[in-house]
Amino acid sequence: MIKQRRALRGALTLAVAAGVAVSALTGTGTSRAGTTPAGAGGAGQAELRRLLNRLTTVDGGPGALVQVRDRDGSTGLTSGVADVESLTPMRGDSLFRIGSMTKPFVATVVLQLVGEHRVALDAPVERYLPGVVRGNDNDGRIVTVRQLLQHTSGIPDYLALLDPQEILKDPLAHHDTRDLVDLALTRPRTFKPGDGWRYSNTNYLLAGMLIEKVTGHTYGQEIRRRVIRPLGLSHTFVPSDTSAIPGPHPRGYARPGPNAPLLDVTAINPSVAGASGSMISSGADLNRFLGALVRGRLLRPAQLRAMMGTRPTGDSGDRAYGLGLESNTLPCRGLYWGHGGDIFGYETTGGATVGGRQATVMVNVDPGGTDAQSDDMKAAVQTALCQDGPASSR
Repeated sequence: MIKQRRALRGALTLAVAAGVAVSALTGTGTSRAGTTPAGAGGAGQAELRRLLNRLTTVDGGPGALVQVRDRDGSTGLTSGVADVESLTPMRGDSLFRIGSMTKPFVATVVLQLVGEHRVALDAPVERYLPGVVRGNDNDGRIVTVRQLLQHTSGIPDYLALLDPQEILKDPLAHHDTRDLVDLALTRPRTFKPGDGWRYSNTNYLLAGMLIEKVTGHTYGQEIRRRVIRPLGLSHTFVPSDTSAIPGPHPRGYARPGPNAPLLDVTAINPSVAGASGSMISSGADLNRFLGALVRGRLLRPAQLRAMMGTRPTGDSGDRAYGLGLESNTLPCRGLYWGHGGDIFGYETTGGATVGGRQATVMVNVDPGGTDAQSDDMKAAVQTALCQDGPASSR
């Protein structure tokens, strides 16, 4: 779930003025290390420590963690605190809201349905959701399922039309998925389907609706049945309306301005994100999921190839987007596959190589870290993935 950060910061400023901020964070940059990350040693571990310390000092995060996994096992490092009032240290097994890291789970379910011949990737969305995508040149008769998953549909992002201040006024309110889709469709399409690339959370709300229409079950039920249970992801959840995080977790914070105190935004109804970003997980579970996904345990070969068929996003750097999965080039050569996610209070990014190594980094502030926060998180993932030397590419 990618938010409109400037607008959100403005809303948070108003919330702080109303007196709902928590005390400012001071002195929380202490690093707490677990055992040496799998396959990492010496300079690699030192660099991971440096990046985690940077995330909880220069970048302004209360706490951060990295979990690393390879064929020999998994372990991690932590820095900072889970709670700025009690100064409880960040735990390596913490659960986070993972925002748009939900999207690879949703795309996996859709592609499994493709492999079962229940969904056709290049069929129009209209076939599965008749009459849903209409208005202002948005037309489900010419938008395909593939285009939803790859953000090439041209359908506007509903988050651009939500008022973050209103969400914060009533963070436990339910948001109906169809209402959020209809809100997006009040705006003209951003381009003709297939002619461009633009990230839109509306695409994945529609993918979730498609799953429900085809299977008769919610996207959450299908993710649990098809992904969570087979992989034994005991710390991964698809909430509906509950604001609780069911396990050890840090408080989630936002910072409305460079010198503003932190705002506790832990409790929120995840229906505002839905299939675009509602899930909860741990670093260890995300590593297990990403490793299983890129190594072919969840999808048939044809569907995995489709997922890994990328197109450039137009962003700076080498990022390319497949079907719910991004590819990036590693500094040690080769590619890694993953996704990022941010939602009120939490930011996550993770990746995996087909050679069998995975890494996930999590920070409990969003928005409000420095502009470098996401870059430092990405650098930590790359550092962890490069410890075995050149990575296998695909």
